[in-house]
Amino acid sequence: MKMKLKKNDKVTILLGKDKNKTGEVSRVLPESGKVVVNGLNIVKKATKPSKKNPGGGIIEIAKPIDVSNVAFICPSCGKATRLGVTLSKSGQRERFCKKCKTAVKEQ
Repeated sequence: MKMKLKKNDKVTILLGKDKNKTGEVSRVLPESGKVVVNGLNIVKKATKPSKKNPGGGIIEIAKPIDVSNVAFICPSCGKATRLGVTLSKSGQRERFCKKCKTAVKEQ
């Protein structure tokens, strides 16, 4: 599945317990169509003792969110928007904001 979102993009959550919160994409999972957003969709998970965590216990991890439940925040207009893709003059794929029609620069 081709994904228009990339690592370090600013997004806002549209549905769920973290609705209307914003964060930065830390991982993109194109095979499942999900993204992991830093500090959002945090769940607690019980773990068994291991070498890394000898006592075991409860840890907090960020779970993936479906890409349809997040919206990209345009750096130029600051609004939550969809992304379009066009070919630039040099033949490269270029993402653009559907609201203000400006190209989105890669970070």
